[in-house]
Amino acid sequence: MNHTKYFIAIITILSLLVFSSCGHKHTEGDGHNHGAEESTHSEDDEHDHGGEEQHEEGLHLSKAQAKTIGLEFGTLSSIKVNDFVKATGSLGLPPNAHSSVSAKTNGIIKGTKKFVEGDYIKKGAVIAYLENADLIITQQDYLEAKAQLTLKGLEVERQNTLVESNAGVTKNLQNAQAEVAVLDAKTQGLAKQLSFLGISTSNLSPSTIKQQIAIVAPMSGYISKINFHNGMYAQSSISLMDIISSEHLHLELDVFEKDIANIKKGQKISYTVPALGQSVYYGSVEVIGKEFNANSKTIRVHGHLEGTKPTFLKDLFINAKIYLNNEESSALPEEAIIKDGANSFIYVANEKVDDKEIEFEKIAVVTGATDNGFTAVKLIDTIPDGMQIVTKGAYYVYAQSKAGELEHEH
Repeated sequence: MNHTKYFIAIITILSLLVFSSCGHKHTEGDGHNHGAEESTHSEDDEHDHGGEEQHEEGLHLSKAQAKTIGLEFGTLSSIKVNDFVKATGSLGLPPNAHSSVSAKTNGIIKGTKKFVEGDYIKKGAVIAYLENADLIITQQDYLEAKAQLTLKGLEVERQNTLVESNAGVTKNLQNAQAEVAVLDAKTQGLAKQLSFLGISTSNLSPSTIKQQIAIVAPMSGYISKINFHNGMYAQSSISLMDIISSEHLHLELDVFEKDIANIKKGQKISYTVPALGQSVYYGSVEVIGKEFNANSKTIRVHGHLEGTKPTFLKDLFINAKIYLNNEESSALPEEAIIKDGANSFIYVANEKVDDKEIEFEKIAVVTGATDNGFTAVKLIDTIPDGMQIVTKGAYYVYAQSKAGELEHEH
């Protein structure tokens, strides 16, 4: 609210009414003395020249005026109106929440599944298939090495029997054992390669040799990028798809250098995502960064999300408040507090008194933090018994007091 323009408008209107009243021609018997000594007043004169302070203390409005301007009364509220530090940032993810999908070997993409960016995909889901003649050769080599290993194993047993019966040559046994060791290493190596490619060797046979392998999602999450299509020649060094997991979503806030000394782990955070509306979400300070950004003069603060989470969109801008305490304070609506220079005050009155007019008193206050339309206050003086605080329309009362000062000066 622009209190200044609002206040000036009210003062202007009330001043015109005051000067218009003073310029009115009085008739006899109207209660005013128009004799030669017009400049002097008797003790019974209706004018009170006790000074501005005395006039202000007698400030009043009719109940009809109070109703017209929508005057409302209330009491102090005990709510959380905490001082806070403003910050901006985005919704972030740790490194282990990102995953790139790539082919485990070079080949032609076949049988791609229907995925689009933004889709949720589960770990292990088949994305596409990859064809490569080398896959067939690797499986063939494995089966051949395995067969030779079996044959050489039998040869070792035969040579060992001959040596034990003194009918064989030790050197032949040793050669056979060496060949078994070589073939065993080759078989194990090929088995590891096939396992890496996603081909199981437990039931592999000449009739079950595969000509393609499946490309699967390494983790569950949302697809953020797709970079492949049927017939494409894929290389193992190129990412085909990017997946993001929102399970470990957190806040990444930039706090200015002047405010960082007030930030502590565990402090509460409220934040909004402008692109998604005005809904307010909550979190807490988790980690305070150790690196200063010389360009932006900020330090990164990581926050843990609490309660309902916003719809995840990577790097979406957010506005946040980091609260410096979590205590309740006595507070009033902002419009109940009048600021006059360096001073702040409120108006109180007993609007239930059976009179035609409501008389107001001014109570000085010390203001604190402001949040969500409420300001923390401390009363300098006690509110008299039976009186309530003007919570709405205080500026009308203030304007009336200023108009009364102008009338009195006139």
